[in-house]
Amino acid sequence: MQKIVTNIWYTGDAEEAVDFYAGLFDDAKITSTIPFVEDAHGTPGQAMVVNFDLAGQSFTAINGDDSAKHDHAMSLLVNCDDQAEVDRYWDAILAGGGKEIQCGWIADKWGVNWQIWPTEADRYVGGPDKDAAVRAVQAMYQMKKIDLQALKDAYGGK
Repeated sequence: MQKIVTNIWYTGDAEEAVDFYAGLFDDAKITSTIPFVEDAHGTPGQAMVVNFDLAGQSFTAINGDDSAKHDHAMSLLVNCDDQAEVDRYWDAILAGGGKEIQCGWIADKWGVNWQIWPTEADRYVGGPDKDAAVRAVQAMYQMKKIDLQALKDAYGGK
């Protein structure tokens, strides 16, 4: 059992969200569902909690009321191997009702914030040539979805 598990609050549509996430990641799985009971704050039989795994990490989705809102203070970072993987996650979240934000951030249909990040980009925005890194960071500030080649070009002075 994972010691610390991220709990994500939804307004009655946790199962829909988990099903969507499970479609994004090849190794995703729903590990258990706990239904509301008669004396709980939900419809008996509806999922109160959905436990699931994405990319080897455990999460809990909970159906609550509309009092909790998602914001940028917490996001799920997806480290991607290449631009194709960035494009796949980004396009799927966007097509599923998501909203592009800035600098590799995207919010899904439920308002959960994700960072879709190509790990190679760290070499450019945090590279040893400080002037080149500044150029890469400035290029990143102009992006919504990260364009790895554009970061590389900015770092290289193109």
